[in-house]
Amino acid sequence: MEGSPAVHEYTGVINISGKREGSCTSPPPKAMLTVLLMKMHENDFSHETMRDLVGEVANTISGNARRDFGRDFVISVPSVLSGEKPQIPQKPGLRSFIIPINWRSHSAKLIVSLT
Repeated sequence: MEGSPAVHEYTGVINISGKREGSCTSPPPKAMLTVLLMKMHENDFSHETMRDLVGEVANTISGNARRDFGRDFVISVPSVLSGEKPQIPQKPGLRSFIIPINWRSHSAKLIVSLT
């Protein structure tokens, strides 16, 4: 993937270091987040709640990766970017893999970029 991948309004970012360098990003569309919050019986659809949800999803992904890949796969505390389609900075030499996520009528991507 060339350049920085365009993302939706909210993006969870996990930086990776150790034997591999790079990042894992999760940019779900706002409509998907809204439906997920409704399924959780949450009535607060504020900017802060959306950011919290994206952070929790990124935290779950990072926790699973830590468990499955072990100590040589060092993962940062997740951060959340927001705004009108923020750009994720990419280091040269990264190879990106896009994992599609389909849930109900919504589509998202998990983008893993590693050296």
